[in-house]
Amino acid sequence: MRCMMGGHCMSDDGAEDRLVGSEAPVPLIRPCGPPSPRGGEEGEPDAGFAGQIVKTARSWIGTPYRHQASLKGVGCDCLGLVRGVWREIYGLEPELPPAYQPDWAERSGEDRLREAARRYFGAQFTVAEMRPGDLLLFCWRPYFPAKHAGILSSQDRFIHAYEQVAVIESALVPSWRRRVAGVFRFPQKV
Repeated sequence: MRCMMGGHCMSDDGAEDRLVGSEAPVPLIRPCGPPSPRGGEEGEPDAGFAGQIVKTARSWIGTPYRHQASLKGVGCDCLGLVRGVWREIYGLEPELPPAYQPDWAERSGEDRLREAARRYFGAQFTVAEMRPGDLLLFCWRPYFPAKHAGILSSQDRFIHAYEQVAVIESALVPSWRRRVAGVFRFPQKV
């Protein structure tokens, strides 16, 4: 399996967690409780703005993977998931992305996901500061553009559209965590 936009499936090889592009170890964030019946962690926000984002993202689980799509229950890729959650929370999207190929980041070298996240989400946070409801961007190698996105659903799980599967909630295992290239918070108002 591959991730959105030609990424690679992660394997947990036990290497120390590091933020992509950094030599500093990334602190592991402990789960806040046993799994709940709905698939997240007990103690995660279930009220308030962050809880609304997580609840909205979870409502997309099972949506089939479709490159460049963004329709709940019909199809989406990882960017389409974020776009769909944005629409449900705020209304219209601030901009529509141009058409893109699965290998767009390798071809252009531009960090379009991170640039768009900065434009609409604001300041970037560290992995140590991430909390449920945050947008996570991933890159596969240090200093490469971000190519995958997901929404943190609990301290150790995230929701994302996974190529050849669907929108799923995955464990944020070390092989995913060390590829986090950006953490952004959904703005309270747009």
